[in-house]
Amino acid sequence: MLDVKLLRDDLAQVKERMATRGGAVDWDAFVAIDRERRDALANIERLKEKKNRLSGEIGKIKKAGGDASALMRETEDVSEAIRVSEAPLADIEARFEAFMLTVPNLPSPTVKIGKSEHDNREVRRWGEPPKFDFEARNHWDIGEELAILDFERAAKITGARFTVYRGAGARLERALINFMLDLHTGENGYQEMLPPALVNRASLVGTGQLPKFEEDLFHLAPGDYFLIPTAEVPLTNLHRDEMLEREALPIKYVAYTPCFRSEAGSYGKDVRGLIRQHQFNKVEMVKFCEPENSYDEHESMVRNAEEILKRLNLPYRVVELCTGDMGFASAKTYDLEVWLPGQNTYREISSCSNCEDFQARRANIRYRKDKKGKPLFVHTLNGSGLAVGRTLVAVLENYQQKDGTVIIPDALRSYMGGLAQIG
Repeated sequence: MLDVKLLRDDLAQVKERMATRGGAVDWDAFVAIDRERRDALANIERLKEKKNRLSGEIGKIKKAGGDASALMRETEDVSEAIRVSEAPLADIEARFEAFMLTVPNLPSPTVKIGKSEHDNREVRRWGEPPKFDFEARNHWDIGEELAILDFERAAKITGARFTVYRGAGARLERALINFMLDLHTGENGYQEMLPPALVNRASLVGTGQLPKFEEDLFHLAPGDYFLIPTAEVPLTNLHRDEMLEREALPIKYVAYTPCFRSEAGSYGKDVRGLIRQHQFNKVEMVKFCEPENSYDEHESMVRNAEEILKRLNLPYRVVELCTGDMGFASAKTYDLEVWLPGQNTYREISSCSNCEDFQARRANIRYRKDKKGKPLFVHTLNGSGLAVGRTLVAVLENYQQKDGTVIIPDALRSYMGGLAQIG
């Protein structure tokens, strides 16, 4: 959620920056509802001040032994006026909040202006794509030939865009999860968490998925629960409505969770394989930090994600998303894209975003610089490190052999019980 004061004091600049995202925000509606809200609040405040003044006068008259009945009747009238005024204010506040929750975050001034992924900026590359003396195969062909991925039976028991991992495939997925968690907790200073895969509506409002993107979520009733689209949601909401200790910042969490997305509007895209699934595994990083440190922490988070790919010796590139390609809650985002020989292209495998205070305002996560200081909103950051299924895809495609086998990367062999290859 954006700072209302910023919108009031510098709406012209906000409009200009927000326009670079594409899409439309009805700023006239904001001005109208904000004026209505402020007028209603001012009216109630005037009535309360009048009531307090009358109460003081009544006290003085009674103390002097006089008759305060007329003022008491007037006070009752003012109290009734306050009650009558508060009912429409509640409706105005609800409409105001509903509007504010649909406004996306402002892009950082450092983000390149652009309309789509074609305008994104490549920051750096690492590693050389492998050169094969045979035609590279896609991961779905490799997985089916080695009997480690079963798309047909997954479709039978559930439906399209689900997968059954079999044997060494299931073992490889588990190895990747443990490898990522061990690296982030053992070397990068993150605390491992295991949160619920179900969250309530308030949690998704806090991180920005609701109300705007409800069609992308799996909603469970009764109880108004949702399956999480990413561990970012429960991890960030761990501290909803809390005042954090400055000495504890930055707080760094990492969690493995299954993730669930309806992929609304994506039908026809990546219909084969593991790239776009309704259920997938992910290892997610989340940070809470002071505003002045958030962009250093952002760069550090990207390096943490990169280290996974480096140790697996998977070629990748880092891409800074332009204003028109960023997510709703993000002020700045880097994507890591891994090389997939079977598709002869780089594909996104991790996304690391600085949300600044956008989520913290929605979830009311604050801290003080000192004990008597004014409460301030923290900055929140999130990043997948990495989407596990897509990492498995990269391993299968980059380590495929001419004889149909797949070599296990050195960094994973201990997690695979010493297994050196599949097939």
